[in-house]
Amino acid sequence: MPMFKAPFNGYSVKFSPFYESRLAVATAQNFGILGNGRIHVLELSPGGPGVTESIAFDTADAVYDVCWSESHDSVLIAAIGDGSVKIYDTALPPPSNPIRSFQEHAREVHSVDYNPTRRDSFVTASWDDTVKLWAMDRPASIRTFKEHAYCVYQAVWNPKHGDVFASASGDCTLRIWDVREPGSTMIIPAHDLEILSCDWNKYDDCVLATCSVDKTIKVWDVRSYRAPLAVLNGHGYAVRKVKFSPHRRNLIASCSYDMSVCLWDYMVEDALVGRYDHHTEFAVGIDMSVLVEGLMASTGWDELVYVWQQGMDPRAS
Repeated sequence: MPMFKAPFNGYSVKFSPFYESRLAVATAQNFGILGNGRIHVLELSPGGPGVTESIAFDTADAVYDVCWSESHDSVLIAAIGDGSVKIYDTALPPPSNPIRSFQEHAREVHSVDYNPTRRDSFVTASWDDTVKLWAMDRPASIRTFKEHAYCVYQAVWNPKHGDVFASASGDCTLRIWDVREPGSTMIIPAHDLEILSCDWNKYDDCVLATCSVDKTIKVWDVRSYRAPLAVLNGHGYAVRKVKFSPHRRNLIASCSYDMSVCLWDYMVEDALVGRYDHHTEFAVGIDMSVLVEGLMASTGWDELVYVWQQGMDPRAS
């Protein structure tokens, strides 16, 4: 399976929504604590196990997350450790990039998510305890959402409702927001310890998953959230990212500080259906291809990016 060695520690990996062989990787020097960052755009070799770098962009600070535009096939957005949000056009050479840079967040920007239904806006989550809404054609953010009492680690759009997003925070709450409303529309005290990630089910717009420092993944239904639909146990340390499959309703992927990537079917009793132990350091980034069913990617602090098909060994050549 394809593998790429980056010079810095991996933080995030995202498949292109336009090209099945393209993905972007966010990396940071010195584990993201101090130093530079780099964004890699990778191409999978057709019919073979190889992966090549098509372009790379250097940043003066760590890159914690990256996402592709849903409206322009060459555009990606990066969440930077200096509080900036930068937009890159991969069709242009590195000296012509970034094409835009926004400096509003007071601390590290930890996640960025492009609106998949409206396709004209994106949200960023920051360690300054806020979420910001942006539009590609605006010179500044449209709105700042201030309710969380601690770092916001991720904000992610609902796959069906273009005005609704969820945010996961170190204040141990999951919040649901509608950009047309003055405040959050729902507050779920989802875990007793910090919540590091959340994601919506792609087939049921009322269901989402959270993961936490408490080593668990929980699945929630916003129509009845007093108790989770499922609690998934199996990781040995904090669960860093959680992601619903774009192809299978019940399938969730996760990655953890225990260095593993896991697959779960949250509707069955023995929920853990796959475990991959290919990373040798914290596994912190994971994605599942929208265009190729079963194709997965992960990255971690071992400076490696793996791309593989579900059920296969990520390390197999």
